[in-house]
Amino acid sequence: MIVTDAQVHVWQAHSAERPWPAQSLGKGGFVAVPGARPHRAEPIGADEMVAMMDAAGVARAVIVPPSPAGDSNLCALEAAAQYPDRFIVMGRFDPSAPGAREALLGWREQPHMAGIRMTFHQPQWSRWLDEGSIDGFWSDCERLGIPLMLLIPGRLADVATVASRHPGLRLIVDHLGLHSNHRDTQCEDDIRQLLTLARHPMVAVKASAVPCYSTEAYPFPNFKPYLQQIYQAFGPKRMLWGSDVSRLPCSYREALEHFTQELDFLPAQDLPWVMGRALSEMLDWPQAA
Repeated sequence: MIVTDAQVHVWQAHSAERPWPAQSLGKGGFVAVPGARPHRAEPIGADEMVAMMDAAGVARAVIVPPSPAGDSNLCALEAAAQYPDRFIVMGRFDPSAPGAREALLGWREQPHMAGIRMTFHQPQWSRWLDEGSIDGFWSDCERLGIPLMLLIPGRLADVATVASRHPGLRLIVDHLGLHSNHRDTQCEDDIRQLLTLARHPMVAVKASAVPCYSTEAYPFPNFKPYLQQIYQAFGPKRMLWGSDVSRLPCSYREALEHFTQELDFLPAQDLPWVMGRALSEMLDWPQAA
């Protein structure tokens, strides 16, 4: 089994050469929304991430540039170039930026770039869904075969709309579709909405950061029924393990072994798909023999 983590962050601190947006400064780290579990304050570079992966037993990982650092993908792409067998990137993209449509044409021609990760958890991004102003973006990504990861809490109905209009578009819903500030039974409504997306064959779910949504200790028994429902609805080829390791309340190895050792509803033959093979196929990232 080749374990591939569906989400890690590699980033640099704010500097004059690579500045963070002003609204992200002075917070000592980054957090999606108030009440969410924060990521650690100190940046994680490529070398440290590889060492963390080696210690936990993770072979490969998808780097997702953190939104507070801005829309630059340079740090992530540099890490992937340094460790091309270990990393691939789902880059940030602003569909409203000048020249955005032209940029899409060569998006996956960039070395180590697998697709795009969109975030809709802040008003400046969520309004794109209200206005329908990025309809052309969805169409272009479908036509060009660009897979998308979506951080889209509270807007899962919009995922259904996009999937219905663009049946060939590969969509991956991040973090079980959960609000980042929810815990335990607060997650039930989001889970119910997520399960309705299983009828769209090109929609997958990233089972990432699961420990962050439970107040129980490892192995987070109150989340086992939710994960079983998701597995039964989406199957092993559309349920993708990930860690979001920089904000875990447990060790990296525990986040991995939660799935490989504690979820007895996952048959042995399905584990390789959940733990990396399905993700690798969705992102056209061949696994080594």
